[in-house]
Amino acid sequence: MAVRRPFVAGNWKMNGNRASAAELVAGVLRGIESVANVEVALLPPFILIPIVADLLKQAGGRIAHGGQNLEVHASGAYTGEIAGAMLRDFSCTYVAVGHSERRSLFGETDAVVAEKFVAAQTAKLVPILCVGETLAERDAGQTEAVVQRQLDAVVQRSGVASLAGATLAYEPVWAIGTGRTATPEQAQAVHGFLRARIAAQDAKVAAGLRILYGGSVKAANAVALFAQPDIDGALVGGASLEVRSFADIVKNSI
Repeated sequence: MAVRRPFVAGNWKMNGNRASAAELVAGVLRGIESVANVEVALLPPFILIPIVADLLKQAGGRIAHGGQNLEVHASGAYTGEIAGAMLRDFSCTYVAVGHSERRSLFGETDAVVAEKFVAAQTAKLVPILCVGETLAERDAGQTEAVVQRQLDAVVQRSGVASLAGATLAYEPVWAIGTGRTATPEQAQAVHGFLRARIAAQDAKVAAGLRILYGGSVKAANAVALFAQPDIDGALVGGASLEVRSFADIVKNSI
C-alpha cells in the first residue's frame, strides 16, 4: 500500500496585502515549526507571490508556494493573464486548476480546465485539480456523475499517467465559504469513488495520488476528516488566512 504524505494547501483567494502577507507567512512558519512529515503550500494572489516566495526562501523552503490559476497559453496578447512559466519564474511549485469559483464565476468549462492542467504540467508545475458538485447536483443524486465528468475530462486529455504528477482536491461547492462541511463519511465516499475510478485504469497511480478535501475545513473538523483512508489533506480557504486555525489544521493532518 502506498504511503501518501499528508498535504495541506492554503488558498488565500483575493485577500491580503504586503504587510498581512508577511505577517501571515511568519505566523504560519512559527505555528508549524515542530510539525514534521506534512507538506504545506501557500497559494497567494499573483501580486503577492514575489513577497511570499522571498520570505519562504529566507526561511529555508520549509513551505512551498504556488498560484491560484494560470492561463492556457504560454505567452502572448492575453491582457491580465498569468502564464505557467511566469509562476515557475517565481519558484512556484503548485497551481490550482479548476477551482469551483473559476468554474462558476468565470465560466471555465471542463475542457478549459483540462487545457489548464496541461499548461501547468508543461510549465513544470504540479496542478491541484479541483472537482466538486453544487448543492442542487448533490440533492439530485448527481455527485458521482459530476466529479467523474470533471475528472474524466482531464484524463481523456492528458492520460491517467499524468495524475502521477498532480494532486486532486474534492471541494463540494455547497460547503465552500458557507460554514457547512461534508461529513467525514460523505467526503470519504467521494474520495473513495475518485480513487476507485482512477484505479480502474491504473492502480499504481491511484494508490499514490493525494486527494485533498476542501470546503470549510477548520481545526475542529480536520481530525475526523483526515482520519478517513482516502483523505490525504486539505485545500483550505478562509481558515488559511488565520494563523492559528491554519497551523492547527496542519498539525491535525498527521
